[in-house]
Amino acid sequence: MGCGSCGTKNGLPKGCNNNGACGVDGCGKLTVFDWLSNMQLPNGQKPFEFVEIRFKNDRKLYYKNENNLSLSIGDVVAVEGNPGHDIGVVTLTGELVRIQMKKKHLSVETEDAKKIYRKANQKDLETWHLYREKETQTMIDSRIIANNLGLEMKICDVEYQGDGSKVTFYYTAEGRVDFRQLIKEYASRFGVRIEMKQIGYRQEAAKIGGIGSCGRELCCSTWLTDFRSVSTAAARYQQLSINSQKLAGQCGKLKCCLNFELDTYLDALTDIPTIDTKLLTVNGLANCVKVDVFKRVMWFSYDTGSVLWYRFPVEDVKEFIRLNKENQKIDSLEELSKNIMETKPVFTDVIEEDSLERFDRKNKSQNKRNRQNRQRNSKESNPKQSTQSTRQRKPQNRTATSGKQQVPSTPSKPEEENKTLHKQRRRKPVPVKNKTEQRTNPIKKQDVQPTKKNTHQGQNTVQHGKQEQKSKPKKRYNRGPQNRKKD
Repeated sequence: MGCGSCGTKNGLPKGCNNNGACGVDGCGKLTVFDWLSNMQLPNGQKPFEFVEIRFKNDRKLYYKNENNLSLSIGDVVAVEGNPGHDIGVVTLTGELVRIQMKKKHLSVETEDAKKIYRKANQKDLETWHLYREKETQTMIDSRIIANNLGLEMKICDVEYQGDGSKVTFYYTAEGRVDFRQLIKEYASRFGVRIEMKQIGYRQEAAKIGGIGSCGRELCCSTWLTDFRSVSTAAARYQQLSINSQKLAGQCGKLKCCLNFELDTYLDALTDIPTIDTKLLTVNGLANCVKVDVFKRVMWFSYDTGSVLWYRFPVEDVKEFIRLNKENQKIDSLEELSKNIMETKPVFTDVIEEDSLERFDRKNKSQNKRNRQNRQRNSKESNPKQSTQSTRQRKPQNRTATSGKQQVPSTPSKPEEENKTLHKQRRRKPVPVKNKTEQRTNPIKKQDVQPTKKNTHQGQNTVQHGKQEQKSKPKKRYNRGPQNRKKD
């Protein structure tokens, strides 16, 4: 897209900073690659005197270089305007300009050809950028004025001349618009010369630009210059569904790319029966419902409202049509479809470059490796937790490996005796009269009587009922002669 900063500095183009290696003007619309830039002219031949210059968006004109200025792609020049002068960027020089002018049916020997004055100086560039910044606000104000007058038109673009002496309004409308009062309003509001130009919807999309449904820039703003008519027949020949939302482009019309492959489809359909083909079978009349041009396959179904479609190659369909012309009915579509053997092409992808699952397999193996590394690191950092987790994971009751049912084991006699003794040894809870007493004195002092006994070497034992818990002896450190206090 155009950035408006193309120019030269120290002999090198600015803007895209490609240093002239790209062969185009870099960031403008409808760029052309100069594939003859590295070739020298024969001896005695003068360079072509016309130069292609681009203005705002996709407007390109051809000017005559009478002063023999040394111009290169990306130079900003001052050219002849009406009135005054205009500022533009050189996009193409040399013999390719002759080819472009011949393509657009422009004569080289015309006397009305406009001239190139000079390379733009600093003052010209400042004036040019000043009026380029005013274009957005001018377009907003012009739309408000046109709406107040009740005109059915849309101002889609505004372009100031390089010296600011003229402004051009590009608009789209369904019919003819009487804008005599509009021009008076514009002249009194902006104070410059007004020029109105009506363009089509496709030209509007080419000027504004954008991204198409394919993900690339619009063809009309990058390379397409001739807008041919597109009809819905092009979509029917290509077996596309007639959906206006999918077939329409940014301009609201049918996409220009529908004509790109139309000739190829028409050549392929010459050897294939038409979609109006009908077959006379034993069970009734069968109609063609679909044609696959690439696989050369046709689908048929009964006209009685059958939902099933039957697939047949083009060669078999031609044979069915020949039998019908001889007044012979063919078998039912069910019987004919059984005799058809589908042959799939054998393809072995040794490197698996075409497999879409190769990335999933790679990610799965990598994730598995990362999971194993994390588990190993956690075991090394916390060995106790890892052992506890392994103990918890061990199942308590293992089922038999064979198909036999596992019989629950009966407790032995000594185990039952231990359980009864354990129940007898349990202390009965002391009855509590109220809740406050239970909170303050949950256990009586008679039940637990801690006693202290002094033993040798400073050890203490505490008795809680029948249990004894020994405290660890305190460590004594022998003082050396240097640490003893002096009396």
